[in-house]
Amino acid sequence: MKPVWIAGVGMTRFGKREDSLGEMILDAATAAVADAGYDEFDAVYVGAMNPEGFLDTANIASVITDYLGFVPAPTLRIETASSTGAALFAAGFHAVASGDCRRVLIVAGEVMSRVSTPEATALMAQVIDSDERRHGATMPGLAALVTRRYMMEYGLTREELALVAVKNHHNGLHNPYAQFQKEITVEDVLNSRMIADPLRLFDCSPITDGAAAVVLSAGRGLARVLGIGQATDLVALQMRNDLTHFPSTRLAAAKAFRMADLTPTEIDTAEIHDAFTSFELIGAEDIGLFPHGGARRALLDGETTPEGRYPINCSGGLKARGHPVGTSGLAQIVEIVLQLTGRAQYPYPSHARIGLTNSVGGLATNNLVTLIGAAE
Repeated sequence: MKPVWIAGVGMTRFGKREDSLGEMILDAATAAVADAGYDEFDAVYVGAMNPEGFLDTANIASVITDYLGFVPAPTLRIETASSTGAALFAAGFHAVASGDCRRVLIVAGEVMSRVSTPEATALMAQVIDSDERRHGATMPGLAALVTRRYMMEYGLTREELALVAVKNHHNGLHNPYAQFQKEITVEDVLNSRMIADPLRLFDCSPITDGAAAVVLSAGRGLARVLGIGQATDLVALQMRNDLTHFPSTRLAAAKAFRMADLTPTEIDTAEIHDAFTSFELIGAEDIGLFPHGGARRALLDGETTPEGRYPINCSGGLKARGHPVGTSGLAQIVEIVLQLTGRAQYPYPSHARIGLTNSVGGLATNNLVTLIGAAE
């Protein structure tokens, strides 16, 4: 397998935006191409979770490749629910690692704000089991079941869970790409509107528009891809044996660490999927940073802050940066590269040499873990 490098990265600010999907992706791609220093590619890979539902638009890979001006480059679209951006990156990695391509442009974008919140909730519920959905399940509803079980199993209180949102909003305060650049308190979280007990509004990532782009290359670049792992799980939550952990993340992490010949103790910074606050705790345990139930103590002791032993979501995560579903997995990778190259504008560990991203697709049905190393 050939070495694969990240040659350039770009991203738009996340939030409720007026520009089109194509315009956002063009902005992100232009920044990534300028970062890389070249604009010729063997392929363009495009990611979006549901442009058919959010925008009534299909054939998105060809539409975006045309809009960017890269015709006749081969193009394809990848979709794995909310891990789309990470899966897209993995496909590009394998194209370069195999020798099939030398340079691949990876772009992902989502426009979610053109529909109402109930419509967005219904569209996102399409990724869960159809039988559970028919009986009224939604993504927040199922996430609430997972959260409640985790709280019961490990003694996590409602006030302690709120600390995840408080931490990530504090981290996102100085992130120029973040949708929310403001502090919140535990009281703010506890007083916010109930979404699905025990999850309140400030426990949930927002509806967001945004785009990200990465240039992958066989030639030396800003950072090197060290390892990638991917695994799936049963779609129906009712069929799973354990609601407190995601086996798909565990398997993906094991694959990524094996490819990179690394262990979790060597991770300097991590961006972990936190579409719901409990998912950050579960993800941190599943990738091996803490034992089962250990993320609670680490959170309370400040171990997951930028100054802590295992900094998590220094960017603000999906909670503060925002969660344009098809983009988030790629945005996590952009944030790690910015940290490893000393270009992030928010507090992060200055010594960071190895970063990790954990992206969750659907209700943990298609998860990825990516390991990235700084250029020596």
